Amino acid sequence: MSMREIKDIKQELPHDWSISNLDSLITTRNGLWKGKKPPFHKARVIRNTNFNNDGTLDLSDVAELKVQENQFSSRQLRKGDIILERSGGGPSQPVGRVVLFDLDDNDFSFSNFTTRLRIADENLVTSKFLLYFLLHFYNEGYTNALQSRTTGIRNLSFNDYKNIPIPLPPLPEQRAIAHVLSTVRQAIDATEGVIAAARELKRSTMKHLFTYGPVPVDQAEQVVLKETEIGYKPEDWEIKQVGELGFDISDGNYGPKYPRRKEFVDQGIPFIRANNIKDGTIISDDMRYITAKKHSKLLSGHLQEDDILITTRGQLGNLAFVPNEFVDANINAQIVRINTSGVIDTKYAFFAFQSSNVQQEIQSLSTGTTLAQLPKGKLYMVHLPIPPNEEQNAIKIYLSILDMKIKNETQYKSSLQILFDSLLHHLMTGKMRVPYENKF
Repeated sequence: MSMREIKDIKQELPHDWSISNLDSLITTRNGLWKGKKPPFHKARVIRNTNFNNDGTLDLSDVAELKVQENQFSSRQLRKGDIILERSGGGPSQPVGRVVLFDLDDNDFSFSNFTTRLRIADENLVTSKFLLYFLLHFYNEGYTNALQSRTTGIRNLSFNDYKNIPIPLPPLPEQRAIAHVLSTVRQAIDATEGVIAAARELKRSTMKHLFTYGPVPVDQAEQVVLKETEIGYKPEDWEIKQVGELGFDISDGNYGPKYPRRKEFVDQGIPFIRANNIKDGTIISDDMRYITAKKHSKLLSGHLQEDDILITTRGQLGNLAFVPNEFVDANINAQIVRINTSGVIDTKYAFFAFQSSNVQQEIQSLSTGTTLAQLPKGKLYMVHLPIPPNEEQNAIKIYLSILDMKIKNETQYKSSLQILFDSLLHHLMTGKMRVPYENKF
């Protein structure tokens, strides 16, 4: 975005909205450096790593630093402060992210790569409305025009940033807009909580199922267990190595015929890499594609329905179950394709590979120091638990239900995020108005 496009923000706004430069609405303060002269104060300091891209803070890993008392006193965060990322970013993430400090705790400060923005006059603008506008400004890519690069780090031109025009609806409408966006944001956060809970339930359920089998928890003590290479299992379960099971296993593609960067196309046959395998499925983010002609020349890696994919380089042991839309796609050398050939239930095998004891064995069999690898010969040595067919089916049903719950909630979260992004754009440009009452 150019500076001219930034100035065009003020065009076509509702007639009852005003415009002010950011600098006239805020006071600022640059962040803390580590203290050099006593007296010191031990403070929690928010850094770029605590920024989420949605304007919220991740406080799971907040640094504690000894800072100079006199510097800290002028840099204590207050509820409603906005923290701006002045330096940082990267090729796919411009500098200029913003987050809202929304805590009552006054023992927080902010790092030297950030700047605090504080509302100068709350009769002109509310902090949440300004936060959402600056988030919109960032999401639209406007900070690209305001950044410079030195030694790989991106720096925000703060003087230019302070001069960006801020649209100002009437104060009650600002509060109403912030209320709408915050409500959707809360729904996203709540859905993330449901997803996290479902993942934890799946983890604990898998631990039970792959230790005691599909029996109620209150009957687990009645199950006779035996010690195996992959932990305690029910006495009537078999334990077999992958190489004993007669699976159809093939490597991904490498060597002279491996597609080079120039051979990838915008549309075509998906060419799946390890980073496309996440949470038990194939994701299309950053997917590469090859032509049908190139695909026909690759002799290995052609996918069939219900194949299991497992990553064997880098992040070992990530799994995906091949859905219909990726049948006849292709894979690279970081992935191995497994088809159970009807020896055991395919979906059961998928979950068995995911179980904690099998994953631990995969890690223990890996080779390499800088890049972990699991050669096919090592994969054949991995042990899988083989229960009776009816128990395989029961385990598959239990875990498939949980996977479906996680998938549905994840899709719901994605829909909410799309709604939030759309509302953010339309509300901040005045294309959508929010009815408001004095209660806002």
